Order: sequence, then C-alpha cells, then structure tokens
Amino acid sequence: MSKVVINCYEDFLPYLGQEIGKSDYVELSQERICQFADATLDHQWIHVDTERAKRESPFGCTIAHGYLTLSMLPYLWDQIIEVNNLERMMNYGMDKMKFSQPVLSGQHVRMVTVLAEVANLRGAIKTSIKFVIEIQETGKKALEGLATFVYYFKS
Repeated sequence: MSKVVINCYEDFLPYLGQEIGKSDYVELSQERICQFADATLDHQWIHVDTERAKRESPFGCTIAHGYLTLSMLPYLWDQIIEVNNLERMMNYGMDKMKFSQPVLSGQHVRMVTVLAEVANLRGAIKTSIKFVIEIQETGKKALEGLATFVYYFKS
C-alpha cells in the first residue's frame, strides 16, 4: 500500500470529500491491552482479567479499552499519509466520536479515512479527517469520529 503524499495545501484539495486511504490491520493483543492498562492505570477486569472475563463477560473474553482503540489513530494515520515540508503539526481536536462495537482481545483493527474539510488559515492548514476504525473479524465499526489536525508548512 502506498501512502498519499502531501507537500502543501493544494495537495489536500483533490481529496476533499474523498477517501484518503486505509491502513493495514493491527492486532489488539492481550499483551497490548495490559500494557495500555499499566500506562493509564485503568485495570478494569473486563480488560485485564482473562479468567474472570471468560466467566462473566458477555463477550467471553477481555476487550480492548475504547481509548486504546482511539490511541491507535496516530500509528494508523501514519500508514495512510506522508506530509512533507512541515515546520510542525498539531492535533487540534476530536469530534463526534462514537464507540460502536467493542474490540475483543486478539482482534485486528484498521482505519479508513475521508478528508471532510480543509481550510487555509493564513498559512496554517486545518484539516478534518472523518475516520472509521474497523474490526477485521466482524467487518463492523469499532469507533468513528472526526480528527482535526493543523499543519504548518515551511514557506
């Protein structure tokens, strides 16, 4: 899979309202879930206690944290796009986020993106990316929303 290459504001324009791309799938393993639990201090049993989850969870196993699924966004986004000629880039916000389906331990997710908006704000380029995180094993959406990034290109 080849990345979309962006070097300036004008390079975004053909993608407005269009799919930018899809990432590869990545596994949300139990090990990754436990590492996330350790990093965030969120050790809720539904995420980390595999034996209890087998007995008591409606899913029959542990599930990934919703915020772990969300935290995969930068990694997955980097597989889709390469933005060059930057002074800096910043995450501006997240909107309209909806967690639709839990990701079970061991399932694989990927991101599909569409450029919803792009604006030139006196040199700062503000983009809104509609994203969907899909679960390979079910074909269902785990998470969707709008991610807003601001890119500052070199003059």
